Amino acid sequence: MTSWKIFKGTPEHPHDGITKLPEPPSWRKFDKQERGSNYQARGEEIELVNAALYLRRPLLVTGKPGTGKTSLAYAVAKELNLGEVLRWNITTRSTLQQGLYSYDAIGRLQDAKANEKDNLAEIGKYIQLGSLGTALFSSKFKKPRVLLIDEMDKSDIDLPNDLLNIFEEGEFDIPELARIANVDDKDDKNQLNNIIVKTYDNQTATIVKGKVKCEEFPFVILTSNGEREFPPAFLRRCLRLDLPQPSRQELDKIVKAHLGNDIIGQAEKLIEQFLKRRDQGDLATDQLLNAIYLLTNTANKPDSPMLESVDNQEKVKDKDSKTKLVEHLLRYLNSRDGL
Repeated sequence: MTSWKIFKGTPEHPHDGITKLPEPPSWRKFDKQERGSNYQARGEEIELVNAALYLRRPLLVTGKPGTGKTSLAYAVAKELNLGEVLRWNITTRSTLQQGLYSYDAIGRLQDAKANEKDNLAEIGKYIQLGSLGTALFSSKFKKPRVLLIDEMDKSDIDLPNDLLNIFEEGEFDIPELARIANVDDKDDKNQLNNIIVKTYDNQTATIVKGKVKCEEFPFVILTSNGEREFPPAFLRRCLRLDLPQPSRQELDKIVKAHLGNDIIGQAEKLIEQFLKRRDQGDLATDQLLNAIYLLTNTANKPDSPMLESVDNQEKVKDKDSKTKLVEHLLRYLNSRDGL
């Protein structure tokens, strides 16, 4: 048997130990098609997702980190065959226009100077719909898209209010295109009335007279860690779902879904330890999955922290190693040292 440690701290002796790594855990394979496939939905989540679908209303999902807020969007998209999730990661600098579309005015100006002319019919080359704009446009194909607006807590104070009209009306204008369109021209073949632009997912969209108007409202999930309050007008346009921390029984289901049914016996003590630590501070479920995956995938190696040694001295050494590794994997999210 070889050591579970790939990196040994001996750069003076290079080796190919990296080839011994096992398959990555399911949640670290970066397969967009499989994201959400192991999500364990509860009764309240199922009811509110369906309510949001029927009412064409955004779903504001609140919960601590690691409770599955973003995974819910991928689970809905996968089950209902709604394609790739369109994701908008919010920061303090995010604006409504970034979600709707971007316009490369500088690139257009540089090309116009180089070609000594400005071809209005080619303005679409400099416009790309954002994730929100793509979600609204894609509804023209009679099937809603799934839009994930992640971490609304981080947004500028004005962004929730800026979204109100979009959520209410389901349409928006692109001024750069509306400005050149002939609003009185009923000829749909007029080039300036039909501009082809790129979408967020690198498809093409034909914008008619500068307006994007949805026909099927997208399924929108907005996530929040509960760190701020939102305006009543904004909340009125959303359905709200609060995700609790998973119970012991739910953790068992999550562990089985990601790591297999046979893993529970080996992971039982670790799950109990996780629950006790979670009662004293913030921990995310994926921290538990990380710990179980790492310890069980190294259990048969001679210096593994999961291996029980026959020698008492070695047994103490293994136990100390396991304890320290688990403590590092289960560091609190709301503490600097987390130990």
